[in-house]
Amino acid sequence: MEQKWWHNKTAYQIYPKSFYDSNGDGIGDIKGILEKLDYLKELGIDILWISPVYLSPCADQGYDIADYYQIDPQFGTMEDMDTLLAEAKKRDMHVLMDLVVNHCSDEHEWFKKACEDPDGEYGKFFYMEKAKDGKLPCNWRSYFGGPVWEQVPGTDYYYLHVFHKKQPDFNWENPKLRESIYRMINWWLEKGLAGFRIDAIINIKKPLPFRDYPANREDGLCDMGQVLADARGIGEFLGEMRDRTFKLHDAFTVGEVFNEKEEELPDFIGENGYFSSMFDFRQTVEGKSPLGWYDCRKPEPEDYKRCCFESQRRSEGVGYLANIIENHDEPRGVSHYLPDGARNERGKKLLAVMYFMLKGIPFIYQGQELGMENTVFKSIDEVDDVGSKDEYRRCLEVGYSEEEALKIINHYSRDNARTPFQWNGEDNAGFTKGRPWLAVNPDYPDINAEEQMGRKDSVYAIYRALISLRRNPVYENTVVYGKTEPVLSGEKDIMAYVRRGEDQDILVVGNFDGRDREISLETIEGCKGKVTLLINNCEDFTMDNQRLILNPYQAVVIAYDRF
Repeated sequence: MEQKWWHNKTAYQIYPKSFYDSNGDGIGDIKGILEKLDYLKELGIDILWISPVYLSPCADQGYDIADYYQIDPQFGTMEDMDTLLAEAKKRDMHVLMDLVVNHCSDEHEWFKKACEDPDGEYGKFFYMEKAKDGKLPCNWRSYFGGPVWEQVPGTDYYYLHVFHKKQPDFNWENPKLRESIYRMINWWLEKGLAGFRIDAIINIKKPLPFRDYPANREDGLCDMGQVLADARGIGEFLGEMRDRTFKLHDAFTVGEVFNEKEEELPDFIGENGYFSSMFDFRQTVEGKSPLGWYDCRKPEPEDYKRCCFESQRRSEGVGYLANIIENHDEPRGVSHYLPDGARNERGKKLLAVMYFMLKGIPFIYQGQELGMENTVFKSIDEVDDVGSKDEYRRCLEVGYSEEEALKIINHYSRDNARTPFQWNGEDNAGFTKGRPWLAVNPDYPDINAEEQMGRKDSVYAIYRALISLRRNPVYENTVVYGKTEPVLSGEKDIMAYVRRGEDQDILVVGNFDGRDREISLETIEGCKGKVTLLINNCEDFTMDNQRLILNPYQAVVIAYDRF
C-alpha cells in the first residue's frame, strides 16, 4: 500500500456550536476554536474536522446550507476562518470542513430560483415532480419522519427531501449541478483546507424512476435504507468528484458512508478510492432498527468486538477505515458501549484503548478524551434535535408512555453529544459567560478538562499516551501499518488482538468483565521474548509464564520482540 501523508495522523471532530464561546452569546464560534488550538496541539491532534459553519438557517444544525461561500455570523467571519487555517498551519495541523452536497437549505439561492420556475435551469438542480392522480411520486420516508415530498408553494410541484423539509435534495444526475459543486469544492481547497468530511454522500444516487417500495411501518412509507440498497451507479458521481477536486489537491477525505455494498469497499477506499477513508459504522449500527429507537438494542461487549473485527477483516489490504466510538449524531460512546459497572474512568480508558489501537485513522469527538457521558433530559422540551423529537413522537405512537419515551430519547438522542464542552468546574463548565444554547451536562464539576489535564491517571492522559504511541518511531510502523489479528476469541467479554508489524508484534487486551480474568497467552503466535508494557489503564500489571491476570475493565498494550 502506498504510504500517504495522513496515515499516521490522529483526527479530532469539533462541533463548533458547543466547543468554546469566545463572545458570551452562548454559542461556540471560530474564535473559540482559535483560543483552544493549543489545547488540541498539546493533546496531540493532527487533523481537525470542523462541523458546518456555513451560512444556514440551522433547521438541522448547519447541515442545511444557504451559502457555501459564506460563514454564518453566529460562528464569525471568513476572516476568522482564514486566521484559523493560518494558525493551524503554524502548528502543523490540518483542517477539514464538512462537505454537505446531498442537499442544501431551502433558503439557498438555487432553490429559491427553482421554486420560481420548477421547469427552468435551477428547477433541474433539484427533484421537482408533480403528483399523479393525487398521489405522491413515491412512498419513501424521510430520515426525520414523514414523506420525502413537500409541495412547492403556489404550484402543483413537489420537491424531494430525504432529510428535513428545509433540506431539498440536489439532483446529481444533472451535470450542471455537479459542475457548480466542483467549483465550490476547489474554491475551499485552494483557500487552504486539507480536505473534507463528506456528509450523507450515499444518498446522492437515487433509484430512478421514482417508485413505491413495500411499506415497513403503518404509515405506508418505506425506510430510506431499503430504498438506497436498490440504487446503482453512485461510483460514476464519486469518481468524477474525486478526479475533478480531491485528487488535484492531494486532499484527505473521509466519507460518511452507510449502506455500501460489501464488494464496493475497494471502490470507496482502495488504492484509487473515491475517498481517502470512510467511517467504520459497523458497531454504530449494531442493534439499530428501522422501526425506530424504541426497537433498538444496546450492543454487548461481544457485539462490539465482533463488529470491530469484522471491519478490520474486510478492510485489510484494501484501505484505511476511520475508527470512532462517537460523533455528533450518536450518543456518547461510554454510555452506549460500556456495561453498567464499567461506566467509570477505568472503563472509559478500556474503551479508548480497544478502539484506538485498531488499524485505521483514529477520530476523537470533542469531549471523548475526557470521557464525557450522556446527559439527562427531564422533559422533551429540553431537547433541541429534530430527529430526537420525531423519535419521541414515534415512541408515543406505538404505545410508550411519556416517561418511557423520554428514557429512550435520553439514551439515543444526538443532543447527548452536542452538550457544551466541559472545560472546567466553573459556571456553564467554562464554555460561555452567557447562557448556553443547549444546557450543560450537570456532571461537569466532576468531568472537565482542567481537572483531568492536571492528573496523570485521567482519561485525558490515556488519550495523550495513545496518540504519543502512534507517533513513537519505535512502534509507529506496527501501529499504523501492522495487520490486526484477533486472538483469544473464545474468551467471553475479553477483546484481544495482535497488531503484527514487519519485525514486531503488539498485543492489545481488554477485560469487559466485572471480574478478574486469567488469560493464557500460550496459544498466541509470537507472544514470547522480551515484553514491554506500553499502555495500562490500571496500577497493577500481573504477568508471568505466559499467564496474564486482568483486573475488571483493565486494558493493556504490550510489545513483544520477535525471536
